[in-house]
Amino acid sequence: MITKNELKESIKKLSGVKMLVIGDLAIDEMIYGDTERISREAPVLILAHTHTNIILGGASNAAHNLATLNNAKVSVIGLYGDDYHAPILIEAFKNANINTEYLVQDKSRPTTVKTRISGACSQSVTQQIVRIDRQSKEFISGEVEEKLIENIKKAIPEHDGIILSDYHLGTLTKRVIDTAIEYAKKYNKTICVDSQKNLDRFKGVTTLTPNQPDTEKYLGYFIKTEDDLIRAGKEMLMKTNADNVLITRGEHGMAVFEKSGKHFFIPAFNKTKVFDVTGAGDTVIASYALALTAGLKPEVAAVIGNIAASIVIRTFGCATTTTDEIIQNVDKLNL
Repeated sequence: MITKNELKESIKKLSGVKMLVIGDLAIDEMIYGDTERISREAPVLILAHTHTNIILGGASNAAHNLATLNNAKVSVIGLYGDDYHAPILIEAFKNANINTEYLVQDKSRPTTVKTRISGACSQSVTQQIVRIDRQSKEFISGEVEEKLIENIKKAIPEHDGIILSDYHLGTLTKRVIDTAIEYAKKYNKTICVDSQKNLDRFKGVTTLTPNQPDTEKYLGYFIKTEDDLIRAGKEMLMKTNADNVLITRGEHGMAVFEKSGKHFFIPAFNKTKVFDVTGAGDTVIASYALALTAGLKPEVAAVIGNIAASIVIRTFGCATTTTDEIIQNVDKLNL
């Protein structure tokens, strides 16, 4: 399909593309400690705190992946609260060189934070013990919705491509989605969707990137054979009216389906080195959307997304990669 040198030249085209992420913004607060003993107060572990890492999560992770993949403008549209974690989220964006001018404060909601507490004994690997979620799943108010829509109308003309990243926390209302799609078409922009359910809300976009279980739920049947997969791809295109659809299939790789009738199956890379798949979907949508916006063919964009995902799953928690790292991994592929 493509040589290694052609693929490397394609990856270099990712630089300089201006991208916008609209969705449910969040941070992952990673708290680490060493296991000391069992508490006398309750049958729980006592950890001696060693360090805390703040990582961009949710839709923020897609933006972070974009920022590390190219050297152009990356912006976010979404919400933050009026609480302790609000300035931490904004500071994390600034540290990642992500533009925050289109953020909207919603004092009625918490800043979305997923706190993971992990501990380790001296002879074992670090393991997650508990996760604490601070979030609201209610849809945003009409007043906040209007502010988001106003910012969407301002931001889309200033960017080359858009990602709608839906974690089902209330940011992507029907009006927000419809406005984003309308303005993307008005200004001839690439618009890509990462959502686990309710895919009917995103009709007419450039692409969607559901995984196989979510595709099966949406279509109402299991994908067990290659014929099932081809049928599913065709039905996804028909139901969503997307230009192309990328179905991610875990250890079985990816499948790309285009309106033209073409389809491509791409094997998983480095599947024996999986450590943590957290955030891998954000890496896929970021690299795939970036490649499509840069003008690459869907099948080439999918290969790039596949390589990028194979890199980040080797790291604990949400992780990112770079174009240089992807290029270095091309030589290891069996193309």
